[in-house]
Amino acid sequence: MSRKIGLHLGLILACLTILLPVFWVVRTSLVPESLAYSSEVFPQFTWENFRSLIENNDFLRHYANSLIVATGSVVLAMPFAAATGYAFARFKTGGKAARFIMLATQMLPAVALVLPAFAVLRSAGLTNSLLGLTLVYAALNLPFLTWILMGFFDGIPVDLEWAAMTDGATAWGAFWYVVLPISLPGLAASAVLGFILSWNEFLFALVLSGPDTATVPVALAALQTSNGVQIGKVAAGIVLAVLPLMVASHFIQRFIVKGLTFGGVK
Repeated sequence: MSRKIGLHLGLILACLTILLPVFWVVRTSLVPESLAYSSEVFPQFTWENFRSLIENNDFLRHYANSLIVATGSVVLAMPFAAATGYAFARFKTGGKAARFIMLATQMLPAVALVLPAFAVLRSAGLTNSLLGLTLVYAALNLPFLTWILMGFFDGIPVDLEWAAMTDGATAWGAFWYVVLPISLPGLAASAVLGFILSWNEFLFALVLSGPDTATVPVALAALQTSNGVQIGKVAAGIVLAVLPLMVASHFIQRFIVKGLTFGGVK
């Protein structure tokens, strides 16, 4: 009995340790700037930080930019990731070398890629544009999404595809009508992870975007001025930035949990 009590107390303490920073960010966003560093929990309640952030810093435009870029990059990358992951899982295309090369691209530091990406976009006339940033994010996410989906496809019994082809389906038909419906949890989990990666990315957005195409992370970084960090606005921006991720995770939580464990269970 005492062991269970100690275990539960430890879990409660761990949860409080994780949730306290989140609570304090929300608290800071709801108090005046002058009281942001006060030790009181709620010295005064106000929506001023949110109002000022939206009205004076054009935050809604940056918010829309992040939604467009993150969603567009996932929509572009997912079909290629699914096709490539399926080819690696079923046909061993390229062998182990191709898998290793694809995974090795994720080990390159972002600072080594941002200048070549800028040069390519400048030659194509896509700097300071949402389309250019979307294409870069899709390319960055493609190896990661491919590797995840390859594990999901590996977990699907190949006998199901053979049965479909025995009934007259082509290899493409078996993939489209059998494999994809079964792997929907994995596709949903991968799409959410790709969205989160694009939503949180900072360096490429800082270099490749302009004042009108800046995303949320760049807009929040701009709140550090010569007069100091506008901590109240930063906290309000963080709260608003986390909302889409919380909403997406809430509605497809079941698919995320199932998808993240699907490829690892044989």
